Amino acid sequence: MALKIKEKEATAIINSLSGGVVPRIGVQHITVGRQLEIEAFTQALDDVKNGHSMVKFWIGDFGSGKSFMLHLLNTVATKQKFVVSNADFTPDNRLYSNDGKALVLYSAIMDNIAIQTKPEGGALPTLLDKWIEQVVSNTAQVNNIPITEIRDEKYFNLIQSNIMQTVNEVTETGFDFGVVVIKYYEGYIKNDEFLRRSALKWLKGEYSTKTEARQDLGVREIVNDLNYYDMLKNFCRLFVSIGYSGFMINLDEAINLYKISTANVRAKNYEKVLTIFNDCFQGKVSNLFINFAGTKEFLENERRGLFSYDALKTRLETNKFETLEYRDLAQPVIKLVPLNHNEIFVLLKKLKEIFDTNFNVSININDNDIQSFMEEMFNKPGASEFLTPREVIRDFLNILSILRQNPSADKKTLISDIEIADERPEETLVDGIEEL
Repeated sequence: MALKIKEKEATAIINSLSGGVVPRIGVQHITVGRQLEIEAFTQALDDVKNGHSMVKFWIGDFGSGKSFMLHLLNTVATKQKFVVSNADFTPDNRLYSNDGKALVLYSAIMDNIAIQTKPEGGALPTLLDKWIEQVVSNTAQVNNIPITEIRDEKYFNLIQSNIMQTVNEVTETGFDFGVVVIKYYEGYIKNDEFLRRSALKWLKGEYSTKTEARQDLGVREIVNDLNYYDMLKNFCRLFVSIGYSGFMINLDEAINLYKISTANVRAKNYEKVLTIFNDCFQGKVSNLFINFAGTKEFLENERRGLFSYDALKTRLETNKFETLEYRDLAQPVIKLVPLNHNEIFVLLKKLKEIFDTNFNVSININDNDIQSFMEEMFNKPGASEFLTPREVIRDFLNILSILRQNPSADKKTLISDIEIADERPEETLVDGIEEL
């Protein structure tokens, strides 16, 4: 049966995978071998919809599909009417800091907010507009004001009062948050783009000084390293009040927390992980789902991984009765096993079909050719140690690309010329001297 895929999704898949990264959209079309994980995740989503909160740690070796899994979770969650966001840990951002690096992470989360109708991110203005329209509509209904007149300037104070009331109902630290949303509304109805942009800038944590924020918006505080997590919880409540199921945040490349060279700072970041974990599992926050993705080293290394922090180790140790045959996918830590050869074969067949769809061609590659390609890849010296699905996919797409542009090229020669290299990062090498 022919694959039903939108042209935009096909292009995103081919372009992203050819560059060695996970596509932001369309990942459901190339999903193989993760059915049990998705079923467990869907059950967890149902719990979060019902007011619980959840933290999951997706752990796997380099190339095992952690980033792909997070993007797949986004697709599943947005269909369940969740607001979602993705952000990567880097050397320049983290969960805890006193030099702006936590705020950088917050800003990345806010930039990447996505909903089903805007899966590529940048959905925060859309959500704010939707919420304000709800407040305006409710104000008109409660006060028997025609919907055609409610935006008149004489009703501004009434709507302003209702916005502040709604903000106070859904936030814990809401005064400046409410003032900024009112400024956003003011810019919205008066067509004042500067005011609207300034409000968005504040909400996304992009003001560096209180003075600048006070000049533009008249507020006393800004989002910073200390209060950004409270702001995320505020937004979670706000999204639920609009009618969404919850807020899911995916944090990838957690190895960068492991790489923090200063032991005290690294411990402070793990303490923040513990705070988030406890808030979610003790019911201190509702409708929030946070996923971390990292390597086994990030989790289990007892000198600088999560297991170096005793309170986290006791919470995250694997169910001792779990085996490869009997898995416990309800626990906080889910260990991803690499795709087997049959699953990779199915994946490459799907990619061939998507490639043909994207370029409106029919490349002369059949199942036997795919089998020959895989045998060549996996029988190379060092393949068992170095080869990752990422490299297999990229080489396969590169061969398709050559054949598309050079129909006379010999596919058997291209396949036999394959070479593999160790693409794994040096995760255990840490820049700088560790301070004890």
